[in-house]
Amino acid sequence: MRADGTGGAHKQHEYKSNLDTRRSHNIIHTPFLAALLTSCLVVVRHSLPLPDYLYCYSIFTMHSILVLLACLFSVLLRVAAHGYLKSVAIDGQTYQGNVPNHATGDSPIRLIDDIDPVKGADNPNLSCGQNAQIAAQVVPANPGSTVTFAWASGNGGNWPHNTGPMLTYMAACEGTTCDKFNASGAQWFKVDQVGKKSDGSTWVQQDIMNGGTYSMKLPSNILPGDYLVRHEIIALQLAVSMGGAEFYPSCTQVRVGGTGNGAPNATVSFPGAYTDSEPGIYDPNVYNPGSSYTFPGPPIAAFVPSGGNGVTTSPTTSSAVAVASPSFTVAASGASAPSTTSVTSGSCSDHIKRSGYHPRRFRRVMRKLSQA
Repeated sequence: MRADGTGGAHKQHEYKSNLDTRRSHNIIHTPFLAALLTSCLVVVRHSLPLPDYLYCYSIFTMHSILVLLACLFSVLLRVAAHGYLKSVAIDGQTYQGNVPNHATGDSPIRLIDDIDPVKGADNPNLSCGQNAQIAAQVVPANPGSTVTFAWASGNGGNWPHNTGPMLTYMAACEGTTCDKFNASGAQWFKVDQVGKKSDGSTWVQQDIMNGGTYSMKLPSNILPGDYLVRHEIIALQLAVSMGGAEFYPSCTQVRVGGTGNGAPNATVSFPGAYTDSEPGIYDPNVYNPGSSYTFPGPPIAAFVPSGGNGVTTSPTTSSAVAVASPSFTVAASGASAPSTTSVTSGSCSDHIKRSGYHPRRFRRVMRKLSQA
């Protein structure tokens, strides 16, 4: 009690102040606001000679406006809570993507029709995203090229999530060029994965949320040809429950040149590579500081020369704790993306001759590997 004997009065005033604060917070809730406005109309009706029809119309209009505002608010929250691959840069050359379901120009990034995540490990959209469409461009790359991915929220702001891994796969566009390839039958091999930073708690995805980009390198001895580069963010903020993981896959069409002779030792399919119950997809410990994380899917592919002598490179396994820190570029939140230079796929035969693209050769190599 205070020395002046006003302790009780002081506590009563503090309680009343907290109560008033809670009431001021609650007033923003739509049901409370609707009830308050309805009461006001009742008072007005009894104070003024307001006709019944006008009174009823006023209540109907008021509730309609409130419902509309609530719907608009929920849409804004949804747009801000999801996102898409905004652009990709290969060896410093940036290619812009299109806003989902709103194509405005040619791009090597396959257009999706919704910013919502893909849900469920058996979802057919797990290959390239929500109803992904074949893109118009196939852009040049080389073995060892640096590929940089820039993500955005649905309203164009920063990526909204910070919990979960980022993984990159590739698949050869066998038998054709990537601007004609159906990804539903693609055979994918993992080339990169990143999870938590060295502190064991902060995810690399946090850098994307802060406005940064993520960079990785293509395999240094990969066979030349057309490939899809499937870069994926798995948001795990709801993964404490089975089926809660949110998948954000994207596919970029590239034409790898060079004289590499490496083929992946194993491939997987999407859907099929993940299950909803496997570690890394269902993770009840995701919010436990310092908890280990197991990457989902296959290990990073080892590459064997097309001669099939069994020499492998970078045989990283997926069972290791997810601690990695590849290169990043953190940009200011409002920074504009680099300018885009239009690249068209041009004559398929000309590009194939220049790149040394041999889809049948790739199939022969994969058959040899499967028979080994």
